[in-house]
Amino acid sequence: MSHIVLVRHGQANTGARDEGDYDRLSPLGHRQSGWLGDHFRDKGDIYAHVWTGTLRRHVETADGIAADTPDPITRDARLNELEYFTLSQLMAEQHGITLPTSREGFVRHLPTLFRHWQEGRLEGAPETFDHFETRVSEALTEISALPGRSLVVTSGGLIGMAMRLTLGLEMSAFCNVCLSIQNTSVSSWLPLEGQLALTQFNALPHLDTPDRLFAQTHF
Repeated sequence: MSHIVLVRHGQANTGARDEGDYDRLSPLGHRQSGWLGDHFRDKGDIYAHVWTGTLRRHVETADGIAADTPDPITRDARLNELEYFTLSQLMAEQHGITLPTSREGFVRHLPTLFRHWQEGRLEGAPETFDHFETRVSEALTEISALPGRSLVVTSGGLIGMAMRLTLGLEMSAFCNVCLSIQNTSVSSWLPLEGQLALTQFNALPHLDTPDRLFAQTHF
């Protein structure tokens, strides 16, 4: 039976203000990834297929997990994150809405950005909202057709889009889901009569102990 496990990358460079600077794990991100790998090994989890996006933070997270995985790992750009910093710069230039510096500001900024993007109000965007939705759907459909269990290391926006596709989330709920997804969290799906059925969302079994609560991060 097919089974898809999506893992968000470990904590990245939280002080970044552009795509390139963000795309590397922090020291804590490396620890989170290693702890998740230990958890998989302790459980005896074995994956027939491992996929990641092509971003550095995806690759570093997968390397840190280093679970019992096949070789080679499939790197697929369809599993890459939306370019949040690039889109934010366009919104600042075209609409005067700047990227915030606080977590509270970011919580307000993300829905605003996503609505501008979905409505086609960001001229020069690297991809449309519809293209992002389509590439995620196509990648998950392809992976779900594979026999056995697949581990997919990706980003929060993509996992949020998987939730939107699975549950039919409207924009407000989609944004709330994206904001809730934590670093190295585990979400799982099973194919069911031609569709994906959610079985687990945003789980942190490897960080759910008193000595690791500090490592439960969103950014």
